Amino acid sequence: MYQTFKRFFAFCNDENRRKFYRSIVLGVFSALFGALKIPAVGVLLQDILAGSLTMTTIWTSFGIMLVSILGASLINYRATILQTEAGYGTAADKRMEIAEHMRYLPMGYFNANSLGKITSVTTNTMENLADVGTMVVMFVTSGMFLTGAVTLMLFLFDWRMGLLLVCGLLIYLSINLWMQRKSEACSKEKVQSDSKLVEKVIEYIRGIAEVKSYHLSGRYNQKLEAAIEQNASANTHLELTLIPYMTLQNFAAKMIGTGIALAALYFYTGGSMTLLHCIMMLVCSFLLMEGLEKAGTYSALLRIVDLCVAQANEILAVPAMEIDGADVSPDSFTLEARHIDFSYENKKIIRDLSVTIPQNTTTAIVGPSGSGKTTLCHLLSRFWDVDSGVVTLGGRDIRTYSMDALMRNFSFVFQNVYLFRDTIANNIRFGTPDAPMEAVIAAAKQAQCHDFIMALPNGYETMIGESGSSLSGGERQRLSIARAIMKDAPIIVLDEATANVDPENERELLLAIEALTQKKTIIMIAHRLKTVQNADQILVLDAGQLVQQGTHRELMAQEGLYRRFVDARASAVDWKL
Repeated sequence: MYQTFKRFFAFCNDENRRKFYRSIVLGVFSALFGALKIPAVGVLLQDILAGSLTMTTIWTSFGIMLVSILGASLINYRATILQTEAGYGTAADKRMEIAEHMRYLPMGYFNANSLGKITSVTTNTMENLADVGTMVVMFVTSGMFLTGAVTLMLFLFDWRMGLLLVCGLLIYLSINLWMQRKSEACSKEKVQSDSKLVEKVIEYIRGIAEVKSYHLSGRYNQKLEAAIEQNASANTHLELTLIPYMTLQNFAAKMIGTGIALAALYFYTGGSMTLLHCIMMLVCSFLLMEGLEKAGTYSALLRIVDLCVAQANEILAVPAMEIDGADVSPDSFTLEARHIDFSYENKKIIRDLSVTIPQNTTTAIVGPSGSGKTTLCHLLSRFWDVDSGVVTLGGRDIRTYSMDALMRNFSFVFQNVYLFRDTIANNIRFGTPDAPMEAVIAAAKQAQCHDFIMALPNGYETMIGESGSSLSGGERQRLSIARAIMKDAPIIVLDEATANVDPENERELLLAIEALTQKKTIIMIAHRLKTVQNADQILVLDAGQLVQQGTHRELMAQEGLYRRFVDARASAVDWKL
């Protein structure tokens, strides 16, 4: 239990940790105020048994009881506020810390780890931590302190009763420890099941179009239903596993209270304890059961807190790319890769590749699927770090730039555009959130999307669905280009930007790309001949190696992969039905 609390408090930031500490201190005073019920009853009983009860005694007893109730209530109110603020504050801080940390993780991490797992940690796990962590701190600490206060009272009244209680508490703690060990395996199963369920739900929703079009709804429903049932089973298993131990623990708490009461009656009938002390022992036994039940019921959840902290720390422990370079601007925007190698999951992707991309030129990258085109772009822009060799920008190793300083020089237009659930204006100004509306409209006009935006119900203030699902593919691409125009970075990476665009949208998209790429260093991955034949240089990749390099005219004049690529495209165009 101590180690769990230690890890939990270490997980919190300084401000939230201090709030938890203050709430624990308040918990001590709350327990002391709660224990004042004992002397309140004692004062009254003493006079009743002596036959000298007066209004003064009654009011004194009532005053002590009132102080006990009001003091405990007010302190609990403040402690609850502190613990709630600290619990939800910790969850919010860790969500932001995880999000910030993921910005600087290599892209391979997101390939190896499912979206469901990451989503589950930042939603379910943090929510569990906020709810369960707060309750555990609140009830376990208050229960422990109340039990401690009653134990002290028993020692003050009669050392025999205090000793008896200590022996009972040792038995109680042994049962609690046994329960926590049993809880550990079940809690792990529950947390993993939560992640799996989120993963399957996201997979089902994102792939709903494919599921419908291929008539796979039954099979994928079964997968989702299996995940839901497994999650229900894991939660039920956790509860059913803990119920016997919690029942035994609560039984032990009641037996300790009952034992204190029976011992008090035994000592009283044996003449070694006064009637007053005997009655006070009976009062203490009820308070003792209250404290033990508080602490015991929620201590079973400590393992969930432990697992939540471990899951969040697992993400935060993933080594980030070195980002503490210099915040400088490059002397030029020439990119160069010298003898670079890169492997992913023990598979060699890029092999001893060297290339120079001069400033303000257009470089097209072509090659068969899996040849390393996208990986090369990611290495040039430092989405990943090379295994060996060096990539430079303006003659300086890109690893010596701070990540933010490096990213200022790049804009990306990907084949699969991601737009956020927000207004069209805010999606365009995503990289420059303070940009005025005039600049947003100017960028939209350059990207050939002003007209279709104005045709929408609320123009630039129209809310679009997540991923831009309410827009066509060409419209999403042009909004992505408008976003890149707003950023106005000197290096533009176009990754299959025109691959999925229909002929009706192609003209507007090409005009948008032309507006984006004026006086820029352009790196494009493309399969369409007309998008690469005017490039200043074409890089032909095969199996992670640079096999050809030159202009369209130069490469067509030599036998090789590029000419076969062009001839295959020409043959496809000549097919008629």
